[in-house]
Amino acid sequence: MKAAILSQLARGGSLTRVLRYELLVQPREPGTPYDPAPVEALLTARGAKDQPDGSKLWRLKNGEVEVRRLLENGAPVATELKVQLTDKTDLVRELVVEGVQLATDAGLRLVDPSLSKTLNANDEGLVADSYFRTARYAGEYLGVSSAVMASYGSQEPEGLKPGTKVLLGIAAFFFVLYLIVEKIL
Repeated sequence: MKAAILSQLARGGSLTRVLRYELLVQPREPGTPYDPAPVEALLTARGAKDQPDGSKLWRLKNGEVEVRRLLENGAPVATELKVQLTDKTDLVRELVVEGVQLATDAGLRLVDPSLSKTLNANDEGLVADSYFRTARYAGEYLGVSSAVMASYGSQEPEGLKPGTKVLLGIAAFFFVLYLIVEKIL
């Protein structure tokens, strides 16, 4: 990852291109050969458009997913499904549901490398939490502009702030003290 970031920056690119959350469509059995043709055919049937760089752009209701082959030693080992890091989890939730269906239709599995887990449609909340943590880190520490709001959005605690609770406690103490003094006098 560090090498990818440095190479992207050396070419004058931005981190938003490198820092994306990705899911992988892989064979059900690790180590078996992977043929990306069925996945690409299913994606084309679902409206994915070919891009000049060899990737595909899959438009879902909540946004766009970049799709490309993952190669090792020149041979395809998986298909990457990448989404941009932002403060919203709607797209990644939709991608989990649609990606699981896509993988099932192709006789493959959908994997989240961040969680090291094969996914099913019920894992959308788990993936969304991991995605949000990644986006928060990217916004807070790496300055990825699309994810900056994630670093601020989740820090507000629910309910009253601790300072407000202390002030209310002090006010209640003096009110009770006033009532006691009134009763005595």
